Amino acid sequence: MLSNTTIFVASAAYLALLFAIAYWGDRRAEQGKSLLKNPTIYALSIAVYCTSWTFYGSVGRAATTGVGFLPIYIGPTLIFLLGWFVIGKIMRISRKHRITSIADFVASRYGKSHVLGGLVTVIAVVGIMPYISIQLKAVWTSYNVLVDTPQVAPEGLWDDKALYVALLMAAFTIVFGTRHIDVTEKHEGMVTAIAFEAVIKLLAFLAVGFFVTYGMYDGLGDIFARAAKHPDLAPLVTMSRVEGSWVSISILAMVVAIFLPRQFQVIVVEATDERHLNNAIWMFPLYLLLINLFVLPIALGGLLYFSNGGVDADTFVLALPLSEGHPWLALFVFIGGLSAATGMVIVAAIGLSTMICNDLVMPILLRYFKDRLEKRQDMSLLLLFIRRMAILMILLLGFLYYRTIGESYALVTIGLVSFVAAAQFAPIILGGIYWKGGTQRGAVAGLVAGFLVWAYTLVLPSFALSDWIPISFVNHGPFGITLLKPYALFGLMEPDHITHSMFWSMVANVGMYCLVSLFDRPSAIERIQATLFVEVDRQNAINPSVGFWGAQVSVKELRDLCARYIGTNATLTAFNEHAKRRNQDPEHWDMAEPYTVRFCERLLAGAIGSASARVLVASVVKGKGASLDEMLEVLDEASHVIEYSYQLEQKSNALEEATAELKEANARLRQLDRLKDEFLSHVAHELRTPLTSIRGFTEILHDNPDLELDRRQQFLGVMVEECQRLTRLINQVLDLARIESGRETWDIGEVEMRDVIQHGVETLSKECEKEGVQLNVEVPKYLSLVLGDKDKLTQVIINLVSNAQKIYKGQGGAVNITLKDQGDHVLVGVQDFGPGLHADELDLVFEKFYQSKQVGTGNPTGSGLGLAICRRIIDHLGGRIWVESEFEKGATFYFTVPFSDRAKH
Repeated sequence: MLSNTTIFVASAAYLALLFAIAYWGDRRAEQGKSLLKNPTIYALSIAVYCTSWTFYGSVGRAATTGVGFLPIYIGPTLIFLLGWFVIGKIMRISRKHRITSIADFVASRYGKSHVLGGLVTVIAVVGIMPYISIQLKAVWTSYNVLVDTPQVAPEGLWDDKALYVALLMAAFTIVFGTRHIDVTEKHEGMVTAIAFEAVIKLLAFLAVGFFVTYGMYDGLGDIFARAAKHPDLAPLVTMSRVEGSWVSISILAMVVAIFLPRQFQVIVVEATDERHLNNAIWMFPLYLLLINLFVLPIALGGLLYFSNGGVDADTFVLALPLSEGHPWLALFVFIGGLSAATGMVIVAAIGLSTMICNDLVMPILLRYFKDRLEKRQDMSLLLLFIRRMAILMILLLGFLYYRTIGESYALVTIGLVSFVAAAQFAPIILGGIYWKGGTQRGAVAGLVAGFLVWAYTLVLPSFALSDWIPISFVNHGPFGITLLKPYALFGLMEPDHITHSMFWSMVANVGMYCLVSLFDRPSAIERIQATLFVEVDRQNAINPSVGFWGAQVSVKELRDLCARYIGTNATLTAFNEHAKRRNQDPEHWDMAEPYTVRFCERLLAGAIGSASARVLVASVVKGKGASLDEMLEVLDEASHVIEYSYQLEQKSNALEEATAELKEANARLRQLDRLKDEFLSHVAHELRTPLTSIRGFTEILHDNPDLELDRRQQFLGVMVEECQRLTRLINQVLDLARIESGRETWDIGEVEMRDVIQHGVETLSKECEKEGVQLNVEVPKYLSLVLGDKDKLTQVIINLVSNAQKIYKGQGGAVNITLKDQGDHVLVGVQDFGPGLHADELDLVFEKFYQSKQVGTGNPTGSGLGLAICRRIIDHLGGRIWVESEFEKGATFYFTVPFSDRAKH
């Protein structure tokens, strides 16, 4: 057995490593080198779904039900493989509305309601208690197995070592996740650490799986053959114990894979790029497959090995290597289980503490203690205190649940209790993104009804089983009313209590949500938010400055307000960047425009939530803004006018096009004929060069079969390069043809130009590093979104940087990339320090197949189509591209992209 010191040192070292990884991830993000740009890290972070429940409880469930543990993982696999479009829509909504938690999402959808946000927070906190208790139970139980301590219930509260586990986890989470108030919406260090712990727990589980399967037994066939011969184990192999609850548990797991607060946090809130979902939809199911490969073999191996009983099946992953004299493998498995538990606690506690602070405590303070808050010069310490106390409270409540009820259930059963609680969020979220008729009162009614049924059918019976209330409550119902028995409500006899509770809680939740919503009259803001959420893919978000029209506030007041919550330095830096983008002088900046008010609100939202931020900003704004009813009338009228105008425009365009086609048909045919001849001439010339080279070297190799190996390899290398050049030329010709013919598909939307530049630089960084070319990037920290096609803009950046890099011919040099705000558009510059261009070349370089005079001798380095493609992309996006250069002094290529309509305001 291992000593206490060894276990403590190994655990402390691992937790310190997690903290170091999180710190490194945060520093990388501050340096503009975000690790979350990697889709693998995003996919691994979703594996926080696999907690100590997976690590220990799945084996315990497999030991009694065989493959009955699988529905818990089939559900998430199905939702990612088949329901990814739902996740994608939730991600798009959250990005547009800057959602920071599941409570923020629900509150924002239903009229930015503080009441609904607080209700979701309370349900999330209460519902997560059983899950927190799992982690405490698993860590403490696994520790007792390692040190060979019998599982004896402690006499007093202070004798229970699980209390100290809870306190240590709380302290670690506080240090890990609440070091400072983050004015951004991402926790990049936390996500990086969670991705790392996902790898550790997977390796640990695979290690013990291989050991049991191929070390203790002769492989899977041997284990299953032995189990099939055992009368008690044969049903586990033949699937005869598969229960009818498979479908219901799979559906339940599908729902909570998204709507558990910690899952929503990593899947939606922490996502940096919706395209990462394309990787996650197969990587996460693959992860679930790998971590469950050896669950049944370990369960069967443990039942065969400990045939006399006496060992809890939940602890087989530790007991088997210990029994075979492999304590270090057992320690590694313990670290894996600790990693699984810690990862869940960190994400859940940080997410819930943010919800408690932003959606529960701050609204109460702003409503009843506003005068006291205004007297405080620095609110950041108060916010940190609230979040830290919330984390401590969450862990202590989890311990109390473990202490009072947790010992009555196996790990998996406790986890499913939390699953049913989290499932209560599904109807109001799914209804909210697909049904405009859902109202705030309907959502409140549905949540309360479902939550009360969950508590009645699962939580209260657990108190009865733990002797806190009379057991007659379960056996005969309250006051002897049989129809109200919590495990057979209204006479429905379902052997699986989880399925029974899920059915009745969903009936109550969905029924009340739909019924109340159908007979309710939504407010103006509810109708606006419903349209924005349901039609997120059809229309841009309403100007975020609405509600502040006609209002007056000084910039100094806004700065002072932000400084109280996020700190003076962070506020000054942010406002100076904002002033620079808006061409304002920070020293003589008096009254704030609506976009600056919105900017202030956005800064505060990262610290106290969007709803509380809007209340605070409104409290310093003077004058009357536009009312919600007025806004709705304007929006309704505008939508009708826009629709009618659109129809007229379509008809007018059709008539104009028909007329123009008749008048210009002959001219276009003549022009196309001339352009065709010219284009074919250029293409034939460009194709002939590499083909001639390939033919020449082919003839040499054919006529000289005894040619030296070195010369043969040299010629083949040249032929490969010419073939690659030929392929690039053909691809660029096809790209150009699609753009000019109008057959190119465009995905126009709001784009973060900083991400475009960063992606382009990362794509070319290896090639530039190999050739000694240094890429210098200068972009502002805060910048509005532009309207464009992200992939096409990335192609422009890659073409321009590649063009500049080729100027140096492998001799090394520098390329400077800049991004600036120009009021209604952004300006991107790509500068090299090469030979430059002659004055008569400044326009010619954008012509098809044009090669600069300074390319040098030998084969050209490009096809002459890259800049032509860039010009057509930028022209299509409504921007402009040009080059400025003096001969022998380098060249700078510039292009502009307009801001989105929302950013212009």
